[in-house]
Amino acid sequence: MNNKITVWFLALGCIWFTSCHKKHLVKGTSRPTLDSSFVIKDSSKKDSVAANTIAPVTVKEIAFDYLLTKSKFSFRSSTQDFDNTNVNIRIKKDSLIWLSVTGVGFEVARGLITPDSIVFVDKFHKEYFVFTYAQLSKQYNFDLNFKLLQSIIIGNLPFAPTAEAKFYKENEFVILHQENARIVLDNYIDEKNLKLQKLKAVEVPTKNTFVLNYEDFKDVNGSLFPFGSQINLDVQSQKDRQFYQTTMHIKHNKVELASKNPGFPFSIPSSYTRKR
Repeated sequence: MNNKITVWFLALGCIWFTSCHKKHLVKGTSRPTLDSSFVIKDSSKKDSVAANTIAPVTVKEIAFDYLLTKSKFSFRSSTQDFDNTNVNIRIKKDSLIWLSVTGVGFEVARGLITPDSIVFVDKFHKEYFVFTYAQLSKQYNFDLNFKLLQSIIIGNLPFAPTAEAKFYKENEFVILHQENARIVLDNYIDEKNLKLQKLKAVEVPTKNTFVLNYEDFKDVNGSLFPFGSQINLDVQSQKDRQFYQTTMHIKHNKVELASKNPGFPFSIPSSYTRKR
């Protein structure tokens, strides 16, 4: 197993997700919103949304100071396949995301994500990587936003609804429909508990698709938290123009919302080689 790939699992979905609308992300302290300039791409879809539009609903979201999980992560693509990698996650709201990846009885990698930078220490290869969001945006043509990444991990709406966003009813879901010139995003909200259950994003020019399903909701300090999530990415290759699927699944064995700082230990040994 390539431990460098494992360390990056939380960013992978977000990298594609944000790349679809780099120019439309709003930077700052508030949650990103989708640009409000609408383009008619599928008139039947537009007509369906308009005919079933309902009053906006308020999605129930997780409020916390600190969040801690003990989790297992699985990844499958055309080149990688591994199951049940142990990952511990700690989050300080709007400030830090800390990751610890363990192999057979020992830690193989550690990561620290802040609103300014992303640092990963590969203990297996004795290497470390330092990135700023500006560097990643330039290299991979995406804009990775800390708040967006945090929202996807905890199951909150990734983009706040604007006045132009539409709510409509479909079976047992209320769907928040958001779109701009490059992306169409449907947020599936459970009608009974008002929790986000599913995200489906389609990039208009390429038809690349991002689907995130939340599952196994359990009560944590009076709030429903998704103990399972699965991401499916269907992306067209630039080389052969074929679509390839990447699947990521995370299962939380334990989730804790805390008011006291659990600690975010992070250091880079002087003997490690900086690779970026």
